[in-house]
Amino acid sequence: MSLEEAVVGEEYIVKEILSDDEELKNFLFSLGCYSGEPITVISHIKGGCVVSIKDARYNIDTDLAKAISI
Repeated sequence: MSLEEAVVGEEYIVKEILSDDEELKNFLFSLGCYSGEPITVISHIKGGCVVSIKDARYNIDTDLAKAISI
């Protein structure tokens, strides 16, 4: 299941990043979003969602949310 389908307020564990784009993977890694890390969707907004990773909040667009497998 992708992050786009996640239930608001529920904690999930990142399984993998489904992308061949190394720059995208490095960006997510710099945010602390990588396999084995917990991630929580705070809210779904038009064009993406707001997530909590390691006590920080980030606005993730739809394409990025689809690339994060939980």
